[in-house]
Amino acid sequence: MAIAYRQQVDDKTEFAIWKIEEEAEDLYNQLQLNDEEKAYYEQLKIGKRNLHWLGTRVLLRKMLRTEEYIDCKVDAHGKPYLVHLPYHISLSHSFDYAAVMIGKDPVGIDIEQIKQKVERIAHKFMRKEELAFISPERKIEELYVCWCVKEAVYKCYGQKEVSFLHNIFLEPFNFEGHGLVKARLKKDDIDLEYEVGYQQYHDYMIGYVKG
Repeated sequence: MAIAYRQQVDDKTEFAIWKIEEEAEDLYNQLQLNDEEKAYYEQLKIGKRNLHWLGTRVLLRKMLRTEEYIDCKVDAHGKPYLVHLPYHISLSHSFDYAAVMIGKDPVGIDIEQIKQKVERIAHKFMRKEELAFISPERKIEELYVCWCVKEAVYKCYGQKEVSFLHNIFLEPFNFEGHGLVKARLKKDDIDLEYEVGYQQYHDYMIGYVKG
């Protein structure tokens, strides 16, 4: 297992993706877990879900460059956080990869394997105005950019009950394999603007943002 891609977003923010090639036992042995975490791990089904949970936490240890125990918990909204370290984190995974983003400010990251099926569900997370700026030539890739950007914003904001369709709005962009997309989160009296990065890595798409 090794870091496949790493990007320094600014002097306080970075993310990395890790290709998961080990068996679960190999990853488990690289971690320090308390009794609660060990019990949670035992409840996970053997398979990708198991490997994803282990992979994100091994990558987190590598990025924090520590052999000490990392107290990583999840809040009431499902957002992971570090109890004793002064960093915000975001975790993601898809098939063979785990992704972690770390920053001094709130962060959000999403990684997805690019598949044709996204076209069938596009109407569930894209407004008509957003579908209108998707190019026919790169439709699948651009739809994944939109999904990953919205997911990254959702994770960065860190609150439940936010609709990709009704609360997160994207401005048109020109797809070039990597770049920036302007996004806006509007809900009740909340109105936040984001500049979200995206990066295609082989047949995966990554969306990442800092608050």
